[in-house]
Amino acid sequence: MPYLTVQDLSIHYEIEGKGDPIIILHGMGNNSQSWKKQLAGLSENHTVIAWDAPGYGKSSDPKEEFTEFSQFADILKDFIEGLNYNSVTLLGHSMGSEIALDYCYRFPEMVDRLIISDATRGSAALSVEENQKKLAARLNNILTLDPKEIAIKRVKELLSPNPDPEVKKEAERIMSQVRPMGYRSVAYSLFHLDQMNILSSITTQTLVICGELDKVTPVSESEIFHNLLKNSELVIIPGTGHLCYQEDPSYFNKIVLEFLK
Repeated sequence: MPYLTVQDLSIHYEIEGKGDPIIILHGMGNNSQSWKKQLAGLSENHTVIAWDAPGYGKSSDPKEEFTEFSQFADILKDFIEGLNYNSVTLLGHSMGSEIALDYCYRFPEMVDRLIISDATRGSAALSVEENQKKLAARLNNILTLDPKEIAIKRVKELLSPNPDPEVKKEAERIMSQVRPMGYRSVAYSLFHLDQMNILSSITTQTLVICGELDKVTPVSESEIFHNLLKNSELVIIPGTGHLCYQEDPSYFNKIVLEFLK
């Protein structure tokens, strides 16, 4: 069970395979456990590393809540350097995509290729009132609900209308592990998120992925990212929701490996 000390944090990660490195960055309600099918399916010719972000999974909590995704990206930079990589492929899902985009914008020489899946524009896609309501709801949920209640309430929105029961059960199991420090840190970071002015400056070869039936960050959102990222291609995964990599891991892995050829 590998850990790496990064600044004042203990960062846990899962690792499989040998070859060029792929660093996987999970979303708000997940951790490295949700990427088992990618750790197995992408590792024949790559070293695949899925981290637990600060405040998530088996990683330690930051002393104070983060309020910007750049803070996560700063930890990511030290994490990657601690693994002795000069450059990597980044694969981010949902809020993990925003960490990856921030990192790629500020440290382009350290990113070989970029993969973002079901990315969110955060506050840029919302009115001021809508943004404030979302923050208040997230903070209230983590304060008043048991994580298992949050998972049951939220997971049905993250999957396609008729998901595989086992996929739903596993998604609920993993989301029930969320902790207040990590969840609040992402809530505040989403509240402050607006990356629209940096996307056109990113020239790294990029794959944009989205589940066809994603209700959280629909295909129209991924099309915006694709249009603004100059060197990008867009692939839609049929019949899947926001957690497309969990609902159809075979197709997800196939398009990632084709992109990395």
